Amino acid sequence: MNGAVTYSHEAAESDRTTGLREYGLVPAEAGEAPSLPDAEAAKALDNLVQLAARLCAVPYSVVNVITEGQQIQIAAFGVDARVCSREDSMCAQVFLPGTTTVVQDASQDPRFAGNPFVTGEIAKVRFYASVPLQTASGLVLGSLCVFSDNAVSPQAEQIAMLEVLAQQVVELLELQHRTLQLNDALAELRRSNTALGDFAGRVSHDLRIPLTTILGYVELAEDDPDISQGSAAAEYLSRIAGSGRRMQATLEDVLDYSKVGGQLSRERFSLLALTAEAAGDLGQALGGASGIHCDDAELVADRAQIRTLLQNLIANSLNYRSTEHALHISISAVTGETGTAVSVADNGKGIEAADRQRAMEPLVRLQRAGDGPGSGLGLATCRRIAKAHGGELRISETPGGGTTVSVWIAA
Repeated sequence: MNGAVTYSHEAAESDRTTGLREYGLVPAEAGEAPSLPDAEAAKALDNLVQLAARLCAVPYSVVNVITEGQQIQIAAFGVDARVCSREDSMCAQVFLPGTTTVVQDASQDPRFAGNPFVTGEIAKVRFYASVPLQTASGLVLGSLCVFSDNAVSPQAEQIAMLEVLAQQVVELLELQHRTLQLNDALAELRRSNTALGDFAGRVSHDLRIPLTTILGYVELAEDDPDISQGSAAAEYLSRIAGSGRRMQATLEDVLDYSKVGGQLSRERFSLLALTAEAAGDLGQALGGASGIHCDDAELVADRAQIRTLLQNLIANSLNYRSTEHALHISISAVTGETGTAVSVADNGKGIEAADRQRAMEPLVRLQRAGDGPGSGLGLATCRRIAKAHGGELRISETPGGGTTVSVWIAA
């Protein structure tokens, strides 16, 4: 029976240590105090312990984290934050049951009379009150503790408010926990994106080589004088070539999508000059019969990624133009204190309000009659570029009809 009890205690402590580690409260090295995520969180804890001491009219207050072998003070008022062994800790004797402990004179309490914080070996604590820091899941992280060198008889209302402050400490540590979880998720996402980019690059390279070979032989066959135009063989070759080129374009789109959104290389550049390059890649020139017009502006962003964004948005306008009037694409930018909004507006078919969110998802095509070819990755790629720049992408209707895509780039 004793063995079973011992095992249960050790298992419980192991689980609690795991929980403390998830909250970032177990230090990397023995004897070190853990660091809160930022200066604001540390200041908030300092304010809470100071308020706790003032509330109970005592000179000292601390937030203790109790590990398997130590008591770590992560905030303190009236004393310097320190680390001691769990064996010497007063809070370690009473914090696990999850109930508040109030002792008017610790030297008269058998639980604490021989403790070095009471005997004078470390301190001469007399009044002592401790509120466990218990999360909603039942994990006890440590305690909010107030104490004095003199015997004190606190009012019940003071202890009740001390318990409220302890809950505020728990909520602050919960916020740290969520921040750590988000940071871990972000780091994992970055690793995943890097792996995706590497994988897409390898797959794209491995598939493009045989695909290029196939298309090369198709072109040779199409030029073969023994294959007459209009024959079944010529039709089959045409279909193979069309499918192969669409696959080739999709591979390029997948590769572009996997690459964007990573580390940015910001620089200053002209929106007009970059738009001219992006349009040129599509066989278009600015102005004149192309119907593509761009206002100049200076941007500070990742030039390569913004070029990809402009090329995708212009290509979408070309693919989804209206058959009722000549195409008109207007590209502009508005810069403010917090960033720049780049807009690409056209007078094409437009996107219904109900379809706009779905149109930004990867590999989604609206499948409308008369639409040009595409992989469904253009807007998804643009959205990733916007997010990488600390902004967002929005789709709205162009006054008079058409689609306006606005991309916010944070300063």
